Amino acid sequence: MWSLHCSVCSYAQPDGLQLASLCPDCSQPLMVRHAAAVPRDRVTAERSLWRYGAALPFVPGETAVTLGEGMTPLLELPHLAKEIGVRRLWVKDEGINPTASFKARGLMMAVTRAKALKLPGVCVPTAGNAGIALAAYAAAARMPCRIYAPDTTPPPIVGSIRAFGAELELVAGHIGDAGKATMAFAKESGFFNVATVREPYRVEGMKTMGYEVAEQLGWRLPDAIVYPTGGGEGTIGIWKAIGEMLDWGWLPKSAAKPKMYIAQAAGCSPLVRAFKAGEEKATPWADPVTHASGLRVPGPLGDRLTLRCLRESGGDAEAVGEEAIRSGTFLLASTSGIDAAPEGGAALEATRQLVASGRLARDAEVVVFNTGSGASYRW
Repeated sequence: MWSLHCSVCSYAQPDGLQLASLCPDCSQPLMVRHAAAVPRDRVTAERSLWRYGAALPFVPGETAVTLGEGMTPLLELPHLAKEIGVRRLWVKDEGINPTASFKARGLMMAVTRAKALKLPGVCVPTAGNAGIALAAYAAAARMPCRIYAPDTTPPPIVGSIRAFGAELELVAGHIGDAGKATMAFAKESGFFNVATVREPYRVEGMKTMGYEVAEQLGWRLPDAIVYPTGGGEGTIGIWKAIGEMLDWGWLPKSAAKPKMYIAQAAGCSPLVRAFKAGEEKATPWADPVTHASGLRVPGPLGDRLTLRCLRESGGDAEAVGEEAIRSGTFLLASTSGIDAAPEGGAALEATRQLVASGRLARDAEVVVFNTGSGASYRW
C-alpha cells in the first residue's frame, strides 16, 4: 500500500485514498511513498505504462482511465551523438503518446484518482499540452473538465482541447495568470485542481519515464538525462523513479545515478537562474517570452524539488535562446524523423551547449527527451 508524505516537512497522510492537494502544514507538494519494496518481477508484459501498475497509486478494483499511454520509443541516434559531441545519444520520444505529449502520463494518473474519489470534475491551468491531456482523459472518464490557458496558446492546441469537449477559458497573460483563475474556479466549484505538483498523482505517472529508460537500456542507467523543464514534474518524476529502482532492487545497488540536466528557454529560465545562484527556490520570471510554450512557466511550484534533483545528481541547468531552439528542433526532426516539439529542440541544443562548455562529459551516454509533437505548434 502507499501513503502521502510532504516533500519538505514531516507531515504524513497515512490514508493515501483520501483527496490530497498541497501539504496542509507548509503548502509544499506531497509525494507518494510505498510501504514496502515493489519487486521488479511485478512488471508485466503490458505494452503501456501500466506494466508498472504495481508501483503506481492504484487500488485493484478501481477503474484505470487509460488510452494506452507510455512505452514510447527510445531511439539511439549515432549521427546526433557525433554532432553534439558525446559518445552515445538516445532520444526518448514522448510525442507519440496519446494527446501527443508526455503530459498524458501524469494526467492519466490524476484523472484515475479523481474518478476513484468520485470528484465532481477536474480543472487545470495549462501552457498547452497539459490542457489537451486533461481534456482527453476527462472525456475518457466521462468527467466534467475546465481548462484555463493563456490567450497566446498555439491554435492547434486550443483546437484539440475544444475537440475533446472541455470547457476552455483563454486568459490574458501567462500560465501564472491561468493558475490564479483555476484556483478561484476550483474553490467555488469543488473541481479537483490538478495543476503541476499541486497534487501528488501527476508525478507518479511521470516517473514511469524513468522506469522505461532503465528497462529499454537493458535495466541500466545512462550517464546523463537532459529534460526540457517548465513546471518540473517530468524531471521530479524521473528522479523519483531512479531512487525507487535502486531502493527496490530493480537495479544493482552499485549502479551510478545519472546526472540530471534541465533545459529552459532564455526568455523564461527561473530554474536556471536559481540553480546558478545557489538558491533553494526560484524567483518568478518577469515577462516570460518563448515560442516553446511548455517552457513558458515563470513561477513553477515544483522549483524546490527540481533544484534539489539537480544538486543531488550532480547535474546542471542550461538556458537556450529562441533561434537555437528553432535550430535544435529542425535538426532533430530533419535528421531523425522525430516530429520534435520546440521543447525537444531546446533539450538537444542545451546538450550541445553543456558539452561545449565542459559541463557534460564527451564520453557520456546521454538520454535527451523530446516531450511533445511538433504538429501541435505548426499553424
